[in-house]
Amino acid sequence: MSTAAGPAQRAAGWLRERIRRFSTLWRRSLQFRTVLITLGLSSLAILVIGFTISFTVASNLFQAQVEDALGASATAAAAAQGILDSSDAADRATVQAVTNDAIETVIGVSGSPDIALFRAPGTTPVALAPPDFLSPDLGGKISPELRERVQENPETQFWQSVELVGGDDEPVPGIVVGRDLVIPGGAGRYELYIGYDLADAAQTLAFMQLTGAIGAVALIALLSAITLIVVRWVIEPIQAVSATSRRLAAGDLGVRLPAKGEDELAALAESFNGMADTLQARIRDLAELSVMQQRFVSDVSHELRTPLTTIRLAGEVLYGQREDFPPATARTAELLKTQTERFETLLADLLEISRYDAGSVELETEPTNLVNLAAESVESMQSLAHERGSELRLEAPGGHLDAEVDPRRIRRIVRNLIGNAIEHGEGRPIVVAVDSNATAVALSVRDYGLGMSDEAAQRVFDRFWRADPSRRRTIGGTGLGLAISLEDAVAHGGTLDVWSREGRGTVFRLVLPRVHDESGTVVPPLPLEPADPDAPGPAGGGPRVDDASAIQEVSDV
Repeated sequence: MSTAAGPAQRAAGWLRERIRRFSTLWRRSLQFRTVLITLGLSSLAILVIGFTISFTVASNLFQAQVEDALGASATAAAAAQGILDSSDAADRATVQAVTNDAIETVIGVSGSPDIALFRAPGTTPVALAPPDFLSPDLGGKISPELRERVQENPETQFWQSVELVGGDDEPVPGIVVGRDLVIPGGAGRYELYIGYDLADAAQTLAFMQLTGAIGAVALIALLSAITLIVVRWVIEPIQAVSATSRRLAAGDLGVRLPAKGEDELAALAESFNGMADTLQARIRDLAELSVMQQRFVSDVSHELRTPLTTIRLAGEVLYGQREDFPPATARTAELLKTQTERFETLLADLLEISRYDAGSVELETEPTNLVNLAAESVESMQSLAHERGSELRLEAPGGHLDAEVDPRRIRRIVRNLIGNAIEHGEGRPIVVAVDSNATAVALSVRDYGLGMSDEAAQRVFDRFWRADPSRRRTIGGTGLGLAISLEDAVAHGGTLDVWSREGRGTVFRLVLPRVHDESGTVVPPLPLEPADPDAPGPAGGGPRVDDASAIQEVSDV
């Protein structure tokens, strides 16, 4: 049974593969579709026209043959009747001789050897009446319906289509014409039937059909060749436009289409080239503007460092002597110190963004344990979390090996994500999770606070963007933290994704390959969407970071 099923399965697989290739070629090739559709419609039109012509010719040819046969039959019957009428035969032998002469005359005039002569039913029996005569080829060919019509309508011709035997004993189309004759000497009425072979007409029709079929095949082949040439002539410029547009999209701004002639294709090429020129000019302007913007941000940041350093030193002097000042002045010194530090952070972030924009960032990678790094970041931000009423938890299931990363930049990502969670966590617990697999390490930070809409989640990494502009930052952020974090993640060949639901909190997930610049598929060790998206808080969880023994346990993983 398996032996029989093998070839059938292979044949089915081969058929499926051919169908798949055909459908792929049909979808992807306009030239193939055009030629195939033209070929199909042309074949259908030629088939319909061929059938119509063949039917018309066959009908006319048959009708002409029938009319000729009827004319010859009428002439032969008239000649035979004339011989019979001119005879004064009075005995059996004479009547038989006259009848034989009449039959010979019919054969000679009609040109057909297929003759039948039957005495009409109901005729009074006479001894001298000649016997019936029937050619062998007409045996069984004359139908009772034809005989009945001949008997009921004296001196009128009738015919019917029959199948006769040709010269090579092959069946050929034919007709039988019947009418009556009157035999002298009192023999009475006889039925005369003449068979006509229409093989010549059938051969003529077959030759015409063969010629038409050959002509149709040649015409279809010619139409296919013409269609292919025309389609290639039209499609090739379109393919050139497609290839040029792909090169243009890939960054080759100098590529252009050759414009030849003055037709529509030449106009298309000129329009495309004009569009490419405009696009190249706009991109050049934007590139120059971007370079100027990057230089401006970098220059401004550097220029502001010197006066900012002076302001910071002066502020620190005032801050150190604030206890000697009146309360209002002391508060001013505290605000000056706080805002100066925030200004320095903003300048540092602006410089970092400008480095990324200029493409001048270089990573200083080293083997780093992400659990240890996360534990240090969580511990350093524990006091800030307690101030906001949030509990920081670190969950590290185990199996965490070192990854080739820049620890300073990854630590900055973790601190930015934790700070963002504290800012929007509404005093609820915050869970930092770390896990890994054979290809990647991942860290996620989940809060159970305000959450975001889908629109806000799509823009959360934009620079200086806020979901609620009226909401002020309470922990001194610059508005560039998440944007820099995304750039840091991408620089490592990783990803930084966000999941959020309004009223249920937010999850930020950082996924990094174990080895920087390693090619291959990276499977995230942690899911982005939590298993309990509607939970108001963590169900249980890993070690708390304010427990020294737990911190030591996590750090030793």
